[in-house]
Amino acid sequence: MDKPADEITTEFLLNGQVASIVARVGERLSDTLRERLNARDVKIGCNAGDCGACTVLVDGDPVCACLMPAQQVAGRSVETLGGLSQNDLITKQLATSFQNHGAAQCGICTPGMMTAAVALLRETPQPDVQQVQDALGGVLCRCTGYRKIIDAVVAAGTATEPTPSIGHAGDAIRRVDGHDKVTGAELFGDDVAPSGTLEIAVIRSPYHRAGFTFGDLQTWVQDTSGVEAVLTATDVPGRNIFGVIPDFADQPVFAETEARFRGEAVAAVVGTPEMMATFDPNSFPVSWDERSASLLIQEAMTPEAPQLHDGRDGNVMCGGFVKCGDPDEAIARADVVAEGYFRSGFIEHGYIEPEAGYAEIVDGRVEVHACTQAPVMDLDSLEIVLGMPRDQIRIIPTGVGGGFGSKLDLSVQPYLALAALRTGKPVRLTYSRTESMQSTTKRHPSDIWVTIGATNDGRVSGMTFDGLFNTGAYASWGPTVANRVPVHASGPYKIADYRAEAKGIHTHCPPSGAFRGFGVPQSAIAQESLFDELADKLNMDPLEFRIRNALENGTPTVCGQVFEQGVGIRACLEALQPAWKAERDAAEAFNARNDTLRRGVGVSAGWYGCGNTSLPNPSTIKSGIRADGTLVLHQGAMDIGQGANTVITQIFATALGVPVELIELIGSDTDVTPDAGKTSASRQTYVSGSAARLSGEALRAQILARVNAGPDAKITFSAGMLEVNENGQSHRIDLSTLAADAEGYVLRAEETYDPPTKPLDENGQGVPYAQFGYAAHLAVVEVDTKLGTVKPVKFFASHDVGKAINPMLVEGQVQGGIAQGLGMTLMEEYLPGRTENLHDYLIPTIGDIPPIETIIIEEEDAHGPYGAKGLGEHVLIPTAPALLNAIKRACGVRLKRLPATPSRLRAAIKENENGN
Repeated sequence: MDKPADEITTEFLLNGQVASIVARVGERLSDTLRERLNARDVKIGCNAGDCGACTVLVDGDPVCACLMPAQQVAGRSVETLGGLSQNDLITKQLATSFQNHGAAQCGICTPGMMTAAVALLRETPQPDVQQVQDALGGVLCRCTGYRKIIDAVVAAGTATEPTPSIGHAGDAIRRVDGHDKVTGAELFGDDVAPSGTLEIAVIRSPYHRAGFTFGDLQTWVQDTSGVEAVLTATDVPGRNIFGVIPDFADQPVFAETEARFRGEAVAAVVGTPEMMATFDPNSFPVSWDERSASLLIQEAMTPEAPQLHDGRDGNVMCGGFVKCGDPDEAIARADVVAEGYFRSGFIEHGYIEPEAGYAEIVDGRVEVHACTQAPVMDLDSLEIVLGMPRDQIRIIPTGVGGGFGSKLDLSVQPYLALAALRTGKPVRLTYSRTESMQSTTKRHPSDIWVTIGATNDGRVSGMTFDGLFNTGAYASWGPTVANRVPVHASGPYKIADYRAEAKGIHTHCPPSGAFRGFGVPQSAIAQESLFDELADKLNMDPLEFRIRNALENGTPTVCGQVFEQGVGIRACLEALQPAWKAERDAAEAFNARNDTLRRGVGVSAGWYGCGNTSLPNPSTIKSGIRADGTLVLHQGAMDIGQGANTVITQIFATALGVPVELIELIGSDTDVTPDAGKTSASRQTYVSGSAARLSGEALRAQILARVNAGPDAKITFSAGMLEVNENGQSHRIDLSTLAADAEGYVLRAEETYDPPTKPLDENGQGVPYAQFGYAAHLAVVEVDTKLGTVKPVKFFASHDVGKAINPMLVEGQVQGGIAQGLGMTLMEEYLPGRTENLHDYLIPTIGDIPPIETIIIEEEDAHGPYGAKGLGEHVLIPTAPALLNAIKRACGVRLKRLPATPSRLRAAIKENENGN
């Protein structure tokens, strides 16, 4: 008689070695590889075959390991990136090319991308772009914008190791952490827990709003084999509340009597892996009482709407306001006026790594390993939730497989810590893709009304802005959005008469939080669309209209802030002029030959203040030298793919005057690395980079002072020795003669930088940011007027970064930001309860992103390290309006609601054509 599947031994080759396992019925190959055979280089992003992160080669063919039962590989050969990178020459060349091109950013998709690419390169050693897009079309990436991946695969056959570089500011060196990304060795949130660790399942509300009651939990635990514990609100030893802004902390770890959004946690089950493999959350003893919910801003603001929080009348969380001059009078005297109502929906962050982590008790302290953008903020929150002294808590971040703002908020951390403390055993938790999308923060939906006037000479004459932002059930970063948007809604332009007001409104939706721009991309859509309308009414070139109104050095912003240097928006716009003329001429010629397909060219601009709005925003960087001559940099700015590890190391190396390759990097760890602040608001290059420069300069000053050398002396490191050379004279410092501190450093420097800002007054006047970055984008699209489809053809992106610390990483950020902006514009909309996975919620694939030309502008900032400015957020801001303006130029339709789906655009085209 045949044996049951779970009694059959399955043998196969794993990276050339015999593997033998007895898998459960229905066990995924991805689970077998990761949990039984420790192949943690195989990543899991969805368990549905949507993202391709788990791609492996089975008999040479790329396969999603999450879709293949483990028993199906019997007698076959399985290859993963970890094995390929050790023994396969094609993979080694591909890894070289990936590093040379900066094709791995966060790194979570890299194993799947590279494995699929290896299959292609074995068959086609010199592929073209289309062949690469076809071969890698099943693997999603949210960071890179794909273009550098395409370039790396195309060039893999000729890839060589680069010429060594000192790596100082301005050098396009490889990522200092790139090797582990391209070999699959980097450990992310779900990669650190040992196999067999207790697992956590969070019980969540299936309704947008519901009361609930538990059954007999104690009996259920006793009667359910493998359950170690159940946690509810009564098991929170401290305060059952958290939030990223202390004055607005309002979200419970576990809801207590009523769930306020679909996906809110009410309990957690801790059990063995065997129990969790078959656990059905519907078997958990909880009863639900579904209640009426307000999902839209308009519903939530009605008098009869349920109030989500005491003291927030009308469900208004808070607001922001900026006013200068008399905008109503200015608009009244304007020669032309443009106005509009613009709407956008929820946008899911869509990082390929779901939230995950591991916790254990070590010497009586709780240690939490998790993917996070803000380890010290995690520590602050857990101190409150656990009711423990902060010195009894340690946060050790793992690799972060994309964040874009959402991983600033707590997710798995409190459940891990509570479960570890309750059981006294190590525990792990990884969100499913659906769980991640249900329960974590989103980009704020917006309802925006804007009116702008202009005079016949092409000058803006007055602007009013009113925005309502759906902040969901809890505050998260809603206050930041409400305060940041009015500062930015003018765009980077001279507007003397201006009023802008934004409010965050609570609804029974998932919390809206930080997402690459904090509401500014939504406001830019309205402002930049209306700028095009004004230019048309004035019969003026849209690019020239923007140049004429661009901010300049010495000109006040709408907050009354004046920058004496570094205002680079005019340079960004002027850099687009050659492409603007060439692409418009090409579009005119194209349209003369085509009827249904129409080509359009759109332009837009944006700006973004780096760091917190009128609030303290410090970063601290520590460095030291050990007696053996090892140079160490404690770099606490979380690298979520943007390149902070590399850029901050380059800045430090420049300040100290040594090659980057000498530096040993120690990352974020709340026990050993100072707080470099959260990775958000495009602050790390500027703020933490400035702290790194100060630390490098301080350490250099100590070294030079010991030998009385001047500032131009050269420092050389060797075993146990420093050599300082100046004007032909050499001085040696024997490090073994110096006393070491508690951390083993004989020389050390720890420096803090906090941007100089000032509070805003009741009219929003003040100094909200010490620096802004500037950008201008040009988009070319083709619109199929019969189908309503939009095909982006190419992008030109001009960015003032002050000083490009690493030009290759600048290009990577530009391309990735454009990809996210393209998704926001053309396809993405999160609908609670409907688009909770990566096949119902669409993000751009490798075939969706056109060629992107990056134009780097360097208008040095007065405060940034070597003049550098932040970049990460800026890129997304002008992308959507450039596309929308291009669509308008192509087919004559102005869309004011996103996304511009084919059905929505086709309906607008038909209406514009009087129904024909």
